Amino acid sequence: MNQSPFLETVRKELRTRRYSLKTEKVYLVWIKSFILFNDKRHPNEMGNREIERFLNHLAMNRQVSAATQNQALCAIIFLYRYIIKKDIQGLNYSFTKREQSIPTVLSHEEATSILTKMEGVHRLIASILYGSGLRINEALSLRVKDINFADGTLFVFRGKGKKDRYSILPKSLTQAISNQIDKVKSIHNKDLNEGYGFTSLPPALMRKYGNAIKDFSWQYLFPSTTRCIHPYDGYICRHHIHETAFRKQLRKAVVSADIGKRVKAHTFRHSFATELLRSGTDIRTVQELLGHTDLKTTEIYTHVVGSRFNQTVSPVDRL
Repeated sequence: MNQSPFLETVRKELRTRRYSLKTEKVYLVWIKSFILFNDKRHPNEMGNREIERFLNHLAMNRQVSAATQNQALCAIIFLYRYIIKKDIQGLNYSFTKREQSIPTVLSHEEATSILTKMEGVHRLIASILYGSGLRINEALSLRVKDINFADGTLFVFRGKGKKDRYSILPKSLTQAISNQIDKVKSIHNKDLNEGYGFTSLPPALMRKYGNAIKDFSWQYLFPSTTRCIHPYDGYICRHHIHETAFRKQLRKAVVSADIGKRVKAHTFRHSFATELLRSGTDIRTVQELLGHTDLKTTEIYTHVVGSRFNQTVSPVDRL
């Protein structure tokens, strides 16, 4: 998609500062929306008043969530700090505090019911989400080298906050993952025979490893069905499957299983944590497996489990 010269300048700055491709896309959308909302005026001609009007428009007219408001504000702050070279001060607007909510979780029976309604690679992905507590982007980013059958672990490379960690590899998935690796091997051999074989990597790693990324161990566990052009370095590579494909299959499975809850990919991660706590796993271990920096983030699941209410009897049960 062709961008204006100004937005291309923003894109180059984002890439220079190593922002993720996902963040790049989101920031460009918000900056473009900000400019269009203010009648295509150049940001250099605008200031606090225009920024406040735009943010209020998002809150009042579009009724976006607190997280979306904060995202838009981050994009605008980036624009002025690094492109316009001016820090925004005295803004009559601050980051909106996100509502603290208890996450939706599935019982083991509900999770099992959904999994049985899924097939093939999508069922395996969902099983890893529920069995290892990974985020959807972490599961899709798994590479062959990240699977360690010997000690039963999965290596999560640069998860949220760019932190590496290990999680458990469910023994029941050993055969399914082995079969998937065989499929990846077949796809990779075909790519090599046709003169390709590169997997997609962040720019810094491509420069570091070079042709080594043709090695089988670097290939994604869930490769895309087609090859693509790397958005940064321009070489032809094979990325992992897109998240939207999994979402569609998950939605169908939830409807088919007749689950009356709003189930997303992240719901399996929540359910993983609560099941571990219910089975008596130490909360510090759960924190490490989930990759939480702050224990308070993990403690939200103790409210879901509700262990402190176990001995409480409802008055209606005394009737």
